[in-house]
Amino acid sequence: MEIEIPNMGVPEQLAARMSMAEQHDYLRGKLSRRRMMRGSAVALGTLAIGGALGSGTASAAPADASSAVDGSRVVPVGRHLQFGAQPESQMRISWQVPVPVKKPYLRFGRTPWDLGHKVEGEIRSLHTPALVPGQSPVDQYYVHVSLENLRPDTTYYYGVGHHGFDPAKQQQISTLGTFRTAAARDNRGGKPFQPFTFTAFGDQGVSTHAAANDNVILAQNPKFHLHAGDICYADPMGQGQDADKSAFNAGTWDAFLVQTEPVASKIPWMVAYGNHDMEAWYSHNGYGGEDARWFLPQNGPDPRNAPGVYSFKYNNVGVISLDANDVSYEIPANLGLTAGKQTAWLEKTLVAFRQDHTVDFIVVFFHHCAFSTTHQHASEGGVREAWVPLFEKHRVDLVINGHNHVYERTDAILGNKVSKAVPSGASVEPHTDGVVYVTAGAAGRSLYSFDAPQTYEGHENRVDEVKTFHFAKGGVQVPETVEWSRVRYLGYSFIKVEVTPAAVGKKSSMKVTALTETGQQIDHYTILRTAGAPQWNPRWGRELPDDNSWS
Repeated sequence: MEIEIPNMGVPEQLAARMSMAEQHDYLRGKLSRRRMMRGSAVALGTLAIGGALGSGTASAAPADASSAVDGSRVVPVGRHLQFGAQPESQMRISWQVPVPVKKPYLRFGRTPWDLGHKVEGEIRSLHTPALVPGQSPVDQYYVHVSLENLRPDTTYYYGVGHHGFDPAKQQQISTLGTFRTAAARDNRGGKPFQPFTFTAFGDQGVSTHAAANDNVILAQNPKFHLHAGDICYADPMGQGQDADKSAFNAGTWDAFLVQTEPVASKIPWMVAYGNHDMEAWYSHNGYGGEDARWFLPQNGPDPRNAPGVYSFKYNNVGVISLDANDVSYEIPANLGLTAGKQTAWLEKTLVAFRQDHTVDFIVVFFHHCAFSTTHQHASEGGVREAWVPLFEKHRVDLVINGHNHVYERTDAILGNKVSKAVPSGASVEPHTDGVVYVTAGAAGRSLYSFDAPQTYEGHENRVDEVKTFHFAKGGVQVPETVEWSRVRYLGYSFIKVEVTPAAVGKKSSMKVTALTETGQQIDHYTILRTAGAPQWNPRWGRELPDDNSWS
């Protein structure tokens, strides 16, 4: 006998066997049947700045945005920037309006008093109907603009508006924002790229700690920020099976975007998708809601199934975003989502970056941890099987994860073992030393715990071995004893990465620093790589040739 959980649309035993796509079809079918029986009415929701809107389930069909209210009474909120695949010439600007508006648009220019360029916005609507008694339906409206052919290394001013609200008018001038494009990609033959900083974390949510981290990040003046998944926690369950439960709150996204706007309206906020970002009602893969709220590069292998998989190059750094739900043994709702396409694309992209003489460093970020020792999630065996061999083969310079709500850093690793000890303050050359993994999952959500003592800069408590586990097929926890856990910190934090490019033949550097929500430094180390040099690859046992004869 199957027992249906109160306030939940899918019987517990059935949900445990369902993929995201199967559950999406089941829930949509159930909602359709209930609509037929009850004659469900659609009500217009309001923007929940405090995240207090009623929760519900989401329909794939958008709400009607054709009937607009007086635009002069509607103020855009939740502005957030995203790069296109080419940050030197492409920028995506997104924002939210609480009700449908007429003719949304963006103005931009190179000075705040000359916003002569005007681009029409695209409205993406989400409707979250009331499935459970006592809930309220929610309608959300997100607007997106794609800017192309921008000048490299240039600051632009922008304002968002719609019919009745013009950001260029004096009374709205305070709503203007700025963004800056990356440097041109063809300057390796001359002087090196300029130094720059980027930041990263995962598992943010909506809290005072999340806001505090944002404030410290803004003070670092980063050129972009990487968010390694579990963005806002509208679905607090995180199994890809609870999107219709009463705990699901679509309005949490409203609160998150308002919280993040002071920093994300100035700094491109590049996100990867975690397990809490799978919301079954919106689409077959659970990412329909994210597609409505974000405008990410679409140069990955399968934008329909894995829209959070993409890459971009900023100065001398190549960045890759992956979807670890595709390979997760712990939370298998989307296991096998791309049927291997993502992993094949990953290797192809790593090869391309290593061939590119303008790219010194490769940074990969995604949600589930390859290497962590927390009591809660520890390490993901699916990531280790599918991707870690590729990270080692192509000597990825930095891997950033979330999922575990802590800060943890490994020594340099090869073959699941320490290849070089990297204490705080040390330097590492991945070309010969191996790959360092950082868990930066303490962005704002409630913190986890370690079974080993904390050890961090100014509070050293080194142990030689840590007993932990990793998830294998079927969600089985496999015990293991490891030596690679170098730094462990229980507190809200993020990482700052200071990149110093060098001339060809000299050593470029990336200094990785962990900072708390109050700005205290708890860890730092430096990654070195020879600028513009051919890269060694163990597959061929020689340096890569200039042509494509090896591929």
